[in-house]
Amino acid sequence: MVPVPPRRPAGPRARLGTGLSLLALLGTSVAALAQGAPAAVPAASPPPGPVPPRAIPATLPPSPDTGSAGKGPETKVPEAKGPETKPAESKPVETASPESKPLPGKPQETARKSREPAPLVYAKVSADPNPTLTARTFLDTLRAAERYAAFAEAGGWERLPEDLARLKPGERNPAIPALRHHLTLTGDLPADAPPSDRLDPPLVAAIAAFQGRHGLPDSGILGRLTINALNVPASVRQRQLAASASRLMGSKFPFGERYVLVNIPSAVVEAVENGTVVRRYVAVVGSPDKATPAVETRITDINFNPTWTVPASVVKNEIIPQMRKNPGYLAKNHIRILGPSGEVDPTKIDWAGEKAVNYTLRQDSGFDNSLGQVRIDMPNRFAVYMHDTPAKSLFAASVRFHSHGCVRVGQVKELVGWLLQGTDGPNGPGTSWGPIEIETGIADGERRDIKLPKPVPVTFVYLTGYATPDGKAHFRDDIYNLDTPAPEPAATGAIPPAGSVPALVKPAAAAPTARPAGMPAAAAKPGPTKPASAKPTAERRTLESVDAIR
Repeated sequence: MVPVPPRRPAGPRARLGTGLSLLALLGTSVAALAQGAPAAVPAASPPPGPVPPRAIPATLPPSPDTGSAGKGPETKVPEAKGPETKPAESKPVETASPESKPLPGKPQETARKSREPAPLVYAKVSADPNPTLTARTFLDTLRAAERYAAFAEAGGWERLPEDLARLKPGERNPAIPALRHHLTLTGDLPADAPPSDRLDPPLVAAIAAFQGRHGLPDSGILGRLTINALNVPASVRQRQLAASASRLMGSKFPFGERYVLVNIPSAVVEAVENGTVVRRYVAVVGSPDKATPAVETRITDINFNPTWTVPASVVKNEIIPQMRKNPGYLAKNHIRILGPSGEVDPTKIDWAGEKAVNYTLRQDSGFDNSLGQVRIDMPNRFAVYMHDTPAKSLFAASVRFHSHGCVRVGQVKELVGWLLQGTDGPNGPGTSWGPIEIETGIADGERRDIKLPKPVPVTFVYLTGYATPDGKAHFRDDIYNLDTPAPEPAATGAIPPAGSVPALVKPAAAAPTARPAGMPAAAAKPGPTKPASAKPTAERRTLESVDAIR
């Protein structure tokens, strides 16, 4: 078999700039900050809202999803823990029809079998046309942080009892006035709303608005998750906003007319055009122990029917142990061994040693490929990217932190269609890549790389608190614990050992930090240092993209 040619070398690497402490800025006027702030994105007439998710019937049962850290379009290595089992195939469900009833004097007819796959279900995503990130998000988030700092200094809001979650619309509860006070402070309930201890329609609408800002289903019904979010102290919300703004400092992301955004804590992908979200999709992002990194780069290519070249570390740590236990492991998972003169028979390799790392192992493309049918290529130093997956059941969950670093996109073919706008279609100039052309291009099973004539900027950000131009503050869970500073060191005055890294400190003990460009020196105040980012080692970066989810 002729080896599949590797992908072209990645272009210049982009990275997210290091942020500075933000609490130092909270005492500074917005006017002072604006001297060095990025220009606001011009307001654009809002185009139609985001396209609602469509349920596309699946043709295959879920199979392991994988990512890559090697060179070229890659797919994740199949799960290497425990005995290898092939994903179970969907068996047709037998359904009885009226015609299948036995008739007198005639043999009973065989029950008909339904071959229709179950419809796919995707978690609901927000219809808010405001992007999570724009050129003015930094300043908007700082304003919100100042506002929540004032809430915290004034005592915040009262903690609500858990039994409030059982309250039904129209019912009364003595904790309702405290709930109204909270929602009035945060702008969800109009300040002129009449006081009441009843869960009335205006209060239900305010609860729905609060839920939408926190990434919860906006049902307007109080539940356990909503009560938990309401009981987060104002000081914690202020810290989320400050830490998120800190992570934006130093960013040089080129927004442009079209860009793609992944907010990791939201597990959502946004396609932004002319300052408005035109498409929003659910996503599966890295688990807390295999975090999706912050990335700023460009989407350069679309890969149909991608393959994956297994990194040497995965061959050593995953493949070789599996082959020792199960010699048919590679064949079952369609992984080939390629040597200098062509394909190598796995039985000719001594799996008791580690000679296999000297060969190239590559997983074939196909329906059972863990990358699915599409890969969105975006060169970056972490070798992460966005891709399809056969394991689409996770898109229905509200908690979607399961990958090893790459981002799996629900309805990825629709996103690919948006990315390919303006690209010559399969029939040459004047043609386009519509849904039919995309499906046809994938259906032949051949590897195909489509280069975008104009790369589309893409960024993975970690915003647990951010504000939109309408002044609303949005919050998500700090799944990677990047907002929480390290414990305050003992105030003994001792000099830390040589070579030690100073721990993050609480705001009261923080040292002065550098100020952003354009900020007067007198305005700079002490603040907490930026939460440490999880920078994986070379070994972990290799394994980070192997999304082994079964």
